[in-house]
Amino acid sequence: MGKALSKVFLWMCVGILTTFFTGFYVSNNPNMLYNIFSTSAYYLIFIAEIILVIFLSARIHKMSFTTAIISFLGYAVLSGLTFSCIFVLFEAMSIIYIFALTAVIFIIFALIGYFTKIDLTKLGNILLIGLLGVIVVSIINIFLLNSVVDTILLIIGTFIFIGFIAYDIQKIKYLLNSGEDENKIAIIGALELYLDFINLFLRLLQIFGSRRK
Repeated sequence: MGKALSKVFLWMCVGILTTFFTGFYVSNNPNMLYNIFSTSAYYLIFIAEIILVIFLSARIHKMSFTTAIISFLGYAVLSGLTFSCIFVLFEAMSIIYIFALTAVIFIIFALIGYFTKIDLTKLGNILLIGLLGVIVVSIINIFLLNSVVDTILLIIGTFIFIGFIAYDIQKIKYLLNSGEDENKIAIIGALELYLDFINLFLRLLQIFGSRRK
């Protein structure tokens, strides 16, 4: 179990580092920044991210391990392209501090998810409903432009993804005990934890981060 779970965390870290390094590289390339955020490229990248994550989640059990790795890293790179804006909008030290805070919170709740004897299956359903609610209200608030609602949604979203960390760790633990191919579980598990980490980081950064002046 320990060796198999270490593969999950290894690929998760590879994905996170790929996204951060891609974002940092793009943020230092004005032409790339312009082409992404001043054209329709941003929306195309966003759509491609959604398609790729759905493809990987739905086809993971039928694709080869190599294809799974390429799909996961491809998603991490695409995320890095849009992620580049944080290096432009926020102070570098603020990004580092929030990254460290996210890592600490992640470790704490990953340990809770791994060692708890409580079945978190029902929690997963509640978190999913909550996340869908946040997404719907966020779309509505695009037109309302209410900053208070934005802040409330960020706080709720933070707690939702903290909950997902514990839930996903427990789910991955059960999957690794199910006898399925641990290499493929490592990739899909890494993707789920990657999404938890990145989404938690972005919300904490928006709440506590220091913007460039």
